[in-house]
Amino acid sequence: MEKEDTDKLWLMILSECNEVLRRRLAGLRVIEIGRGGLLHVCRLTGMSHHTVIKGMKEVRDTKRENTTRIRKEGGGRKKIIDKNPYVKKEIENILEENTAGDPMSKLKWTNKSTYTIADELKNKNQNVSEVTVGRIIKQLGYSLQANIKSKGSGSSEERDSQFQYINKIVKQFEDNKLPVISVDTKKKELVGNFKNNGRKWMKKGEAEIVNIYDFAYLSKGKAIPYGVLDVFKNNGFVNVGISHDTSEFAAESINKWWGNIGKNNYQNAKEILICADGGGSNGSRSKLWKFYLQKFANKTGLRVTVCHYPPGTSKWNKIEHKMFSFISMNWKGKPLTDYEIIINLIEGTTTKKGLKIKAKMDKKMYKIGKKISEKEIEKINISIHKINPQWNYTIG
Repeated sequence: MEKEDTDKLWLMILSECNEVLRRRLAGLRVIEIGRGGLLHVCRLTGMSHHTVIKGMKEVRDTKRENTTRIRKEGGGRKKIIDKNPYVKKEIENILEENTAGDPMSKLKWTNKSTYTIADELKNKNQNVSEVTVGRIIKQLGYSLQANIKSKGSGSSEERDSQFQYINKIVKQFEDNKLPVISVDTKKKELVGNFKNNGRKWMKKGEAEIVNIYDFAYLSKGKAIPYGVLDVFKNNGFVNVGISHDTSEFAAESINKWWGNIGKNNYQNAKEILICADGGGSNGSRSKLWKFYLQKFANKTGLRVTVCHYPPGTSKWNKIEHKMFSFISMNWKGKPLTDYEIIINLIEGTTTKKGLKIKAKMDKKMYKIGKKISEKEIEKINISIHKINPQWNYTIG
């Protein structure tokens, strides 16, 4: 076989090798050719003579350890997030205002492209490529989604602006070390020997026997857990009512949180931010909710700012996936036979991030259908915010 044909076959094999094998194979070829081999191989492959000489040395080193590594340990460029860990946090902050998907699941998506995020980082003096941005947001559990659907009323622009506004207000309160709480009512539960969804580990054949039917008349009553989550302190409070989920009950639950936990954690606070759903006992249109919040403000001396989540977006309320979901997991498969068990299961709920919850029984009978007079409405000292006034206001 002629030398040119040999070179072609040799180059074909060389192209299939990784960088270590390429330089060693090139070094071996130089040794085989002898005089003039270095120049010939460098011209043929385009490799530098330094690389080929290194390959020759490695081939001649009989004490060389066999390894599958291409580079020495620690070799190569360090990742951006290793050199600058703040980049990951900056990306999280950008995504926080533009996140969709179910927060209860691991899959989230963003309507911002990697190019847009990279441009925003450059404006913050963080020079990161869109490829690196894509890799980091995948690590954070995101994927790129073209469209965002919502069942709620109101335009998507209003919803987007409300999420951005809530985020802005929360950051302002955080900077001033003021309390921010997320509130909501968990699903009502019948108290008694009823089936509770979910499974738990037990010895074979020792499954708990529960009632076939879950009719209300068979129960000892109902439990209405109204929760308050301190967003910054990562502690929660659950007021377990026994009558009705009313605006008075909601405001009293916040009042009990403040008396038991809040005022000790925020002794110098003059303001509080409440993030709530748009409907239910703490609905944005409820005059009773605002009336009882005024009573709370008068009693505590706090200015109360309320930001409601837009209709159809209640699952983004932090209490849903940072507290209620863990309570549900903790008591899954366990019949809620009495109130004491309910309180114990709620207080026994913890997370890897250190969530702690206190729970209290509320035996007061809250009446439904209450109405307030026009004079009482006029006593509510409320100021409506300019941005999305239907969802944002301050009382006190």
